[in-house]
Amino acid sequence: MTSILWFKRDLRVDDHPALDRVISFGDPVLCLYIVEPDLWQQPDASFRQYRFLEESLRDLRLSLLQRGADLAIRTGDAVAVLDELAERYRCLRLVSHEETGNGWTYERDKRVAAWARGRGVPWIEIPQCGVVRRLAGRSGWQSARDDVMTQPRLPAPDRIRAVAVTRAPMPKATDLGLNADGIRSVQAGGRRAGRERLMSFLEHRGQHYRRAMSSPLEGAQACSRLSPHLAFGTLSVREAVQATRNQQSKERNGGWSGSLKSFQARLAWRDHFIQKLEDQPDIERHCLHPAYEGLRPVEPDAIRLKAWQAGETGMPFVDACMRSLRANGWLNFRMRAMVMSVASYHLWLDWRRTGQHLARMFTDYEPGIHWSQVQMQSGTTGMNTIRIYNPVKQGLDQDPTGAFTRTWLPELAGVPDRFLQEPWKWEGAGQLLGRSYPEPIVDVQAAARTARDAVWDVRRAEGFRPVAQRIVQKHASRKPPSSRHKRGKGAAKASAQMSFDF
Repeated sequence: MTSILWFKRDLRVDDHPALDRVISFGDPVLCLYIVEPDLWQQPDASFRQYRFLEESLRDLRLSLLQRGADLAIRTGDAVAVLDELAERYRCLRLVSHEETGNGWTYERDKRVAAWARGRGVPWIEIPQCGVVRRLAGRSGWQSARDDVMTQPRLPAPDRIRAVAVTRAPMPKATDLGLNADGIRSVQAGGRRAGRERLMSFLEHRGQHYRRAMSSPLEGAQACSRLSPHLAFGTLSVREAVQATRNQQSKERNGGWSGSLKSFQARLAWRDHFIQKLEDQPDIERHCLHPAYEGLRPVEPDAIRLKAWQAGETGMPFVDACMRSLRANGWLNFRMRAMVMSVASYHLWLDWRRTGQHLARMFTDYEPGIHWSQVQMQSGTTGMNTIRIYNPVKQGLDQDPTGAFTRTWLPELAGVPDRFLQEPWKWEGAGQLLGRSYPEPIVDVQAAARTARDAVWDVRRAEGFRPVAQRIVQKHASRKPPSSRHKRGKGAAKASAQMSFDF
């Protein structure tokens, strides 16, 4: 008789509550990961994410082998795979962590639950962070989350009593229809890479995190870059929280105190936003405030969408960010907010299609964070302040030397610095725009005004306020944890806007 441990987005053996629980039963364990082809056909899935997964699974398998177990990788529909294994190994129970993923995984888990009930196989799902399933209300949620973070980490087991498994090959990305899509560099996956990222951040890279995280150049080094490791579970959130707390206990000067406090706040933000998706799974499909449905065309303007995706809008800083994202799978949080805001307001594109594109581009795509923030930057929540980023100002503020913009837009090499973010104002623009670099696809100022008027017209309409008040009341105790901390200039406004990466 066997217990199946189903690994999902928890690809580690350290601080793994589900592994700890299944070992406590004393039965032989079948360690399982299911590659689900239909999941990788979803519009938010991509090659870069799969590459990170492959490396993480290789690392996980090595950790299991060191403890006398192996990882059974199977490809197919989860219900079909589980049914076949349950029959072969006379399954006693199925154990996994709770998953707050996209809508597809939500529906898949409902099918697995129905299968388990029908087969008489208990499915034990265990929380792995501060997110609470079937939460009645948010009163006390923050304290409960903090309690989870202070509990001792679970050590990796010395040995796992495991059943022998037959190895099956991991499908290639191309077998799943995934292509490189312009990616040049995928962040290394696996627990070893995650631990290295965590410790290098806490010991030297993170000193100027609070100040530098808004910069498209400095942020790549100063940010922790832990977000894909937390999304795939090669590190636990509790591990990151406690390691940071250990560093906070040391006497350190030079900006460390503020940077580590800001980082802790963003770790709390992570659970905060994932809890919102757990409570309201449809936020990736429907506007939080229904009055905004139909505000933008459901089928976006194909020319504008393609230009935005390719980094060819004629707005230099936006284009540089989009090209950098496509090549590296990462942007710092402020730039993520800006490109989403420009897509929604200046280009007037529906957030669902642009949100799917960004999800594919982000190696660290985390549905709970992603869809809340996509809606926030599109003005469809009904309760957040409407913020329309000025891409010209952002370029001047965040890339004052033009180094980032010029790196990704070499065709602007001849444009003087003072015209770099507005090349249409340069006297030599006629030799550039419409030739080696596109003319602006919209008038930046006029497009922002039109968008602002349209969004506010919805807010002023009869019936909007009562629904908005109900939304605010529902989220009344959901104030992001970071708002309780003081932050440096620039970080305060930015962190209230988009907390995609850490």
